[in-house]
Order: sequence, then structure tokens, then C-alpha cells
Amino acid sequence: MPTRQHGRSTRWEEAVADAMARALWERYEPVHDLVYFAPEVRAAADALGMRGYWMGYVALRAAPLGAVPPSVVTSCFYVFHPARVTRALPDAWAYAAPADVLAARLDALDAAMTGLFGRDTVASADFAEAADLAWEAATAADTTGRVLAAANQALERPDRPTTRLWQGLTTLREHRGDSHVAVLVSQGLGPVEAMLLKAAAGESDGALLRESRKWEQADWDAAGVRLREQGLLAADGSLTPAGAAVRAEVEALTDAAAEGPWTALGADRTARLARLLEPLSRTVEDSGLLHPGNPVGLPRGPQPVGP
Repeated sequence: MPTRQHGRSTRWEEAVADAMARALWERYEPVHDLVYFAPEVRAAADALGMRGYWMGYVALRAAPLGAVPPSVVTSCFYVFHPARVTRALPDAWAYAAPADVLAARLDALDAAMTGLFGRDTVASADFAEAADLAWEAATAADTTGRVLAAANQALERPDRPTTRLWQGLTTLREHRGDSHVAVLVSQGLGPVEAMLLKAAAGESDGALLRESRKWEQADWDAAGVRLREQGLLAADGSLTPAGAAVRAEVEALTDAAAEGPWTALGADRTARLARLLEPLSRTVEDSGLLHPGNPVGLPRGPQPVGP
């Protein structure tokens, strides 16, 4: 977690920075999520020889790390049961090397973004500006203790505006995700507890979270018992006031930990990037690719930028 230095900023400025971190996340997350939901990406994974959706998911997301052991990927992904990862790795690297997966995912995202946003949009000056701003913010991100972010940040700058935008946003997304994991650990919230609170807050479908992350019902139930004993969940599985407070604190701390790239970019240029991303985000949301209740838990429609 970054520490506030006395005299560096006012509380109002800090509040604006935290709000900007959340506002940008709401705008870049849908664009990043094309890697999970766009048919062009699934086709690329299949063409590489990946056996099923989840092998493709794990390989595509973990490729920046290189051919590391499944335990490392499980640690980075946090909420996935180890069995979900070990069913994909290391077997995936026998079908395609990480470098080949990285190349394929950029080609697939270029095709997906061109098809969804239109050739005129991705060839526009505004799109190129968004790509450059996102890349600059991603380059400025402090990746200390943020392994997935660091691995993505180390990748070469893509020439195409589509892939430059997507890769920049992906580094920022993993930077926020790594920060979120650090907050969960600091709050003593394990993978299943974190998902239960997320579902109880109405952000995602609990059954889908459990099944997609490959946890047994017994694991889910045991975590629910622990959260009820801590006073965070009610008997019906809803958040108690204490649970809502913990959930709000986790999100606030995550926002604070994710503000660094936007502080470096500056308020005006961050707001400009948010405005450039908004129509792209809405296009993804309106496409139907991100089905309701999906594990991302993104609120429908981004909130306004600024105070």
C-alpha cells in the first residue's frame, strides 16, 4: 500500500485521485475483458491447440509470466482453486510457448477490437491518443509487489493502436488486481471468503463464481460459516452492516492502491483518457459479450469523472 506523505496533497485531492482510479477502472475493465469473452480470442486459443476454454484462459493470462509452475499462477490469480490452474498448466506450454501465446493474444485482440469498434474508430486520432495515454499510465505504474502487473509492464510496446491500448489497459488492470489481492490478504480474506462477500454485495453470481473458479460446495459452505462467525454474513447469506463495512473498506483501499498511474498522468489527462474510453466501454457492454452476473462484477455504466 502506498503511504501518504504529509504536505504532498490535500484530503480533497486524495479523494479526487481515489475517485479517478475507480472511474478509470470502470472504463478500462470492459475493454480488457475482451480477452475473456471475444470469440476471436477463443478461436486463437483453439488454433494454438489449447484444450477448452479454461486452458486458453489460464495460458493467455499467465503467458507474460513465462513458463512458471502452476503454484505461481495460482498465487497470482488468487481466487482460483489450484485444480483449475493445474488442469491447464504446464500442459498448455506443450501446445504453445508463452511467447507464441502472447503474439496470438495481441493478434486476436486486434481482430476483436477492429470488429467490435469498427475500422474507422480504431484508425482515428482519438483512438491513437487513448492508446498512448493508456500506455503512458501503464509505464508509470509502480509494480513493486505486483507480479502480474510487472510481467505485463515488461512487454514490448505494440505498434498497432488496438494492441497498444489493450496491453496498456491490461497492465493497469493487473496492477489494480494485484493491489486488490494485497488488500484481501491484509484483511485476512481468503479466496473463497472474498468471493462470498463479492456475491453477497450483489456484484456477481455466487454459483457462477464457485463453479468457474472450481471450488467445491463444501469449501464454499465452510467459508460461509467462517464469515457468519465473524459477523460479516447474515444467516441468509446477505451482508451484515459489519460485512458491508469490510467490503467498502476493501474497495476503498484498492482504489487508493491503484491511484499511482493516474497521479503520474495528471488529472486533466486522466480525465481525457476516461472520456476517450467511455464510448469503447459502452460498446463492449452493449455487445452482450459480458453476460449479467459475470465474475468481473463491474457496475453497469461508468460513474461520472471528477468531483
